[in-house]
Amino acid sequence: MSAFQRIVWIVLDSVGIGAMPDAKAYGDEGSDTIGNIARRRHMDLPNLCRMGLANIKCIAGLSRPQHPAGAYGKCTLASPGKDTTTGHWEMVGVILDKPFPVYPNGFPPDIVSEFESQIGRTVLGNKAASGTEIINELGEEHMRTASPIVYTSADSVFQIAAHESVIPVPELYRQCEIARHILSGPNEVGRVIARPFEGEPGAFRRTANRHDYAVPPPQGMLLDVLHHHNVPVYSIGKIADIFLGRGITNSVRTKNNADGMQKTVQAMREQPGGLIFVNLVDFDSLFGHRNDVSGYAKALEEVDRWLPELDLRQGDALIITADHGCDPTTPSTDHSREFTPLLVYGYNVRAGVNLGVRASLADIGQTVAANFGAAISAGTSFLPNIQKG
Repeated sequence: MSAFQRIVWIVLDSVGIGAMPDAKAYGDEGSDTIGNIARRRHMDLPNLCRMGLANIKCIAGLSRPQHPAGAYGKCTLASPGKDTTTGHWEMVGVILDKPFPVYPNGFPPDIVSEFESQIGRTVLGNKAASGTEIINELGEEHMRTASPIVYTSADSVFQIAAHESVIPVPELYRQCEIARHILSGPNEVGRVIARPFEGEPGAFRRTANRHDYAVPPPQGMLLDVLHHHNVPVYSIGKIADIFLGRGITNSVRTKNNADGMQKTVQAMREQPGGLIFVNLVDFDSLFGHRNDVSGYAKALEEVDRWLPELDLRQGDALIITADHGCDPTTPSTDHSREFTPLLVYGYNVRAGVNLGVRASLADIGQTVAANFGAAISAGTSFLPNIQKG
């Protein structure tokens, strides 16, 4: 019998909790997403604190209960890198030997020319840029020329932005599929991302029709294993895109954090057992990458207020973590090399357990696997530490 009939696993995308020892090598010395935000702006996070958030480390203005209601700790990112794919892959047991390639100076001419040849259009941009800034810079020219905007970031991504009235969404998706095919071998980026937008010059806005084309994860990762053991998996947000739908029973996309939270509540009504795997992306996409400290803090408070709405049953375990950092208080708008918080809560979870500094995010995946009578190739389960009785 499983220790927990159902696990609700929520990834607060980019909510790091302090620089890792090797952060300097990534240009991230001093990064501390939660801690630095708390030093700039008071946050009211009573539910996260009750679970043990401030017991992981002292955080300005946040209460540190003597007897937290959950288990708490933090996870090391064992893989090199600091991006979405790296973090999520590690969670499910895939630890990378080398990081996915990045292109701070844009993509090589042979890649761009091959892409242009196959889509029958020239491209604009081909540089590292903020997604909102580059459509403001090149959106009007794009509308005049119908040339897609290609750009990247500090992450391993090939992003294609296009106005929905100029390049319809299905055509944009087709172009992304072509790029995904081209970007192989040494140029195998972690994700190709469709970034459709709408509006008029000076007032462009990205739509909810984003779509990620990820590298297929190696066989044997957690979701494959759960599928083999007939454990249902309900994914919410970009989880299905990251893992190409593998091992996922049901999935829904989300427009924003609020939509993701609502759909998580709905999923808990619909799926009484197995794994509900959630990514709340606004922290990263709307606030971290835009250095919006106040917006980031407000988003954390909104999630905290929402947590009591989760209808946790006797056999449930709630796991809250992140995939990397994205400190909005630093000059950089890129991800940051940080530890990620680990909170586990539920009626049958031992309260007040310090899970310490985990050697890998894969410890979470191994714990989930162990709960359902399975195992993955990496990580150390902390199930015995949190299981009552």
